[in-house]
Amino acid sequence: MTELTPANANELTSDTPIMAFAQLQLADPLARAVAEMGYETMTPIQAQAIPVVLQGRDVMGAAQTGTGKTAAFALPLMQRMLKHENASTSPARHPVRALVLLPTRELAVQVAEQVELYGKYTNLRSAVVFGGMDMKPQTIELKKGVEVLVATPGRLLDHIEAKNCVLNQVEYVVLDEADRMLDIGFLPDLQRILSYLPKQRTTLLFSATFSPEIKRLASSYLQDPVTIEVARSNAAASTVEQHFYSVEGEDKRHALHQILRQRGLKQAFVFVNSKLGCARLARSLEHEGLKTTALHGDKSQDERLKALESFKSGEVDLLVCTDVAARGLDIKDVPAVFNFDIPFHAEDYVHRIGRTGRAGAEGLAVTFVSKSDQRLVTDIEKLLKTKIELEGIEFEENLPDIRKQGHINDGRRLYREDGSDQRRPEDFARGSRFEPRRSRPVPQDPFFEKPYEPSLPADAAPAWEAAVVRPGVRTISSNIKTKRKLAALFQAA
Repeated sequence: MTELTPANANELTSDTPIMAFAQLQLADPLARAVAEMGYETMTPIQAQAIPVVLQGRDVMGAAQTGTGKTAAFALPLMQRMLKHENASTSPARHPVRALVLLPTRELAVQVAEQVELYGKYTNLRSAVVFGGMDMKPQTIELKKGVEVLVATPGRLLDHIEAKNCVLNQVEYVVLDEADRMLDIGFLPDLQRILSYLPKQRTTLLFSATFSPEIKRLASSYLQDPVTIEVARSNAAASTVEQHFYSVEGEDKRHALHQILRQRGLKQAFVFVNSKLGCARLARSLEHEGLKTTALHGDKSQDERLKALESFKSGEVDLLVCTDVAARGLDIKDVPAVFNFDIPFHAEDYVHRIGRTGRAGAEGLAVTFVSKSDQRLVTDIEKLLKTKIELEGIEFEENLPDIRKQGHINDGRRLYREDGSDQRRPEDFARGSRFEPRRSRPVPQDPFFEKPYEPSLPADAAPAWEAAVVRPGVRTISSNIKTKRKLAALFQAA
């Protein structure tokens, strides 16, 4: 999520005139930090939201990703909390006064870093808590006392139940990327967390999209909010150049190689829909000579942070990821986004391509469309309210043969449209992965090869009729034991 933006932010368009930060009359510590970060002009969401938050009003803000929503709430909240600033070492003098809730760990870390930069010349303390890590270091930080707490809902509830933090003095609550939190299923957790907070508070809700669910959430927890929309809801950034190419199967990787080379792209996001597909595609692209790393939900927190750090530092060229990276991540100067798979939800398309073209910069968004994706393309057309034209792509002859370098096993056999097998005869050569398995010979019992032979003649009587009962002889079953005979002690007279 992009913070205060440099002077080139005035390229963004909005009905509200762009303001300079000097007009806000921020406190000296905050103004000094902002100046050192090299920011001069506010984005539209910042220009509209910051004055309203400074007045103590509830805000329901919608803006495209990459337009500085974090600074729109962080700066005014810290400005209002400076009245509680103190240099005391007592944790009791530093209760939680501002709570920022986010859906993912990466967003929480990113927002916490920005808050720390804004407040480095103040005595306001900040901390971040999220899942996937040991609670002990987080508990130590919370016990020291913090004014600004950035958290994911699940881990915050863990600390509340462990009595590591008390929220009875919270004055400001921020629900950032609220639509994503509802999509993940955090609504029950949000309701529990909000029940621990004082009734009198300032609540800020920021999201890239406004769905009916978000509006119901706002009506339940916001009091007379000021609605701020600096762009049409669910709209893609105008600075992003969008292309949709009709590509099938393994040709997607051919197209990826060709577009990267033709455009001279140094880095790019590559989005897929599944964790397994993410790992397989990253491994295949790595074998094909591209520096690649994967980012998905099955990776540990350390692995995810290392993947992000290596991509930010330029050590890797491609970040293959699922939608865990589609929301709010602010990695500067990423020139392109590839949708290797079309997202199942049209709103995620807007978030994905929002990773490029941030803060007024130009970006490229390329989407590969197969024949089975027509319904998903239609959903994107309805969301963007525009007609999508599919483009063809001509492959160059000097592209690497990716079939020899790697293959993504999607669990399906290859067939042509007419139903014939697409595999080549040489694929069945000895040692090929397409070689059919040979069944082992099963030993046969000669008894089962003989014809049927009856054990009795055809005119013989049944066994139950052939049994002969001799008169006067009592037949006793072999299962019944006879009584033992004992000698008589007395004889009858």
